[in-house]
Amino acid sequence: MSATTITTRINGREQTLRVDNAELLLDLLRDRGLTGAKPSCEMEVCGACTVQLDGLPVSACTTLAVELDGRSVETVEHLDAGGELHPVQQAFLERSALQCGFCTPGMVMTAKALLESNPQPTRDEVTHWLEGSICRCTGYEPIVDAVLTAAQKMAA
Repeated sequence: MSATTITTRINGREQTLRVDNAELLLDLLRDRGLTGAKPSCEMEVCGACTVQLDGLPVSACTTLAVELDGRSVETVEHLDAGGELHPVQQAFLERSALQCGFCTPGMVMTAKALLESNPQPTRDEVTHWLEGSICRCTGYEPIVDAVLTAAQKMAA
């Protein structure tokens, strides 16, 4: 297999990496200890592996690592970099929008991207953005409520 040298920014830190041309972003992150994004469906349908690539939510299970060249990736691990939870994470706790936690990092990263592009979404807009994320534990009402609560916190 061939490899390519890329320069990327992962969680705010610029890095030059040699990556296999077939390596997935999910594997690259997890091999470097960033395990928040979870392998699950491996087909871009469950949302458990969602990270932000240049501020947009992407499925790390179907994104090639070579696609990172010149781009910026943010994972859930970066959200509490200041020692405090991000408002989305805090809202998930307050609204009991998590149980097992498997889907939570992907949901949080998707919600964060939504709120960055639309700070005051409607319930329908939140539901639409979360369509690609599956949760088998909580149901979706607490998750939608958490995103709307985060929007209020971030607007204040």
